[in-house]
Amino acid sequence: MDPLLIILIGTATVLFCIIRLKLHAAISLLLAALITALLTSPEQIALFADSQGMGENQANSLVNMSLGKRLATAFGNTSGKIGILIALASIIGTALMRSGGAERIIRSLLSLFGKKRTSIALLTGSFTLAIPVFFDTVFYLMIPLVKSIGVRNPKQFSLYLMTIIAGGVMAHSLIPPTPGPLFVAEEMGIDLGAMIIGGLVVGLVTIISGYFYALWANKKWDLPMRDTPDISINDLKQFSAKEVAELPSLWLSLLPVVLPIILITGNTFSQMALESTGESASIFQVRSAQFFAAVGDANIALMISTLIVMYLLWVRLKNVETFKKFIFEALSSAGMIILITSCGGAFGQMLQQTGIGIRVGEMAANYQMAILPLAFFISAGVRTAQGSATVAMVTAIGVIGGMAQADLAFHPVYIALAIGCGSKVFAWMNDSAFWIITKMSGMEEKETIRHFSLLLLVMGFSGLLAVMVLSKLAPFV
Repeated sequence: MDPLLIILIGTATVLFCIIRLKLHAAISLLLAALITALLTSPEQIALFADSQGMGENQANSLVNMSLGKRLATAFGNTSGKIGILIALASIIGTALMRSGGAERIIRSLLSLFGKKRTSIALLTGSFTLAIPVFFDTVFYLMIPLVKSIGVRNPKQFSLYLMTIIAGGVMAHSLIPPTPGPLFVAEEMGIDLGAMIIGGLVVGLVTIISGYFYALWANKKWDLPMRDTPDISINDLKQFSAKEVAELPSLWLSLLPVVLPIILITGNTFSQMALESTGESASIFQVRSAQFFAAVGDANIALMISTLIVMYLLWVRLKNVETFKKFIFEALSSAGMIILITSCGGAFGQMLQQTGIGIRVGEMAANYQMAILPLAFFISAGVRTAQGSATVAMVTAIGVIGGMAQADLAFHPVYIALAIGCGSKVFAWMNDSAFWIITKMSGMEEKETIRHFSLLLLVMGFSGLLAVMVLSKLAPFV
């Protein structure tokens, strides 16, 4: 069966189960994944394995794997990537709230930027943090702050929420050292400096457009703050003067948020420095790289942050039963988020195994389009079909890479940036980030489409426009 038809059936299954039957998102996604897997032939799986560069043994193992094992493996792959991070992030968020650390950070933030510029502070802060850190991690770290600020001004909650999404999401696909843009730059032989500069320029355009969309959407649609499994709105209270005096210090409150970013960033750049110097690397460089490799993994970095924030909570409470209760609540809420996200990941991987990337590439070869829009729409088509921005970028460069070697009237970095912008279009229910944002912010699915999916759509197309204009104004700069 044609991959496009399989994807339409899988998509219709998700929408029908969630919207019409009102089934739980996890069940709906698992049913869609099951149907998609049933409709995918062994030949399609073999072609997918070949397109991914799998060895013969690995490819045969995937083809011969039972249906249940394929689903379980796909579920486990997603859970393995995000499970620990979500659990730890839930504890960090809950402990920051309950200890008063988030309150201290917010008061300092509002004092520094002013209440009227809070959304801009969140936008720029999220964009900066997401350059070296995965978007999911940035969102985990910032959503507690958004909730605490939002309770003071509920009408601006959706604006604050969209600013951290808009700021963080584009850096993930435009600016190395995140995997997608790093892979594309390496495959096309683009200097990383050029990719970083180009990503920063285009990224600035996209977050500005995203900010204006956020302002418009905030006025058009009301997004109420709701209780989420990890925290109740009633817990986001206004502090009395006495309680403010007892809040933890700013540096201790910031430490659980800033430290993992420093460690993860240090790991990224220490490894890049070590690779660039090669055998001539100093002992200090080697030791630094080894240190950050040990503590700069996202799971380890957030574990260290979790220990700090648990200490912060214990100092605040000094009550064993209450302390255990809050940690239990955080882990319980994380479990549901991990379940839904992993089911979404399983659905996305079943879609990938249909060979949709290959099919999109074949379709693209039959149309005479300009290379920049072509790169954009290939990436967008794969992202919409299977949910992963990184997979969309890898697939797109596989299709467009040969054309990029021809004589171009502009620098190939613009092709890479067009692919990155396309990988943001269209993010919906087969994307694990869709469910993370939905559950951690308390939104319903249709609200997430308005405040996340359409936001990324606007940013992606504005990025394409910026790339095309820049390729004319500064083709080789």
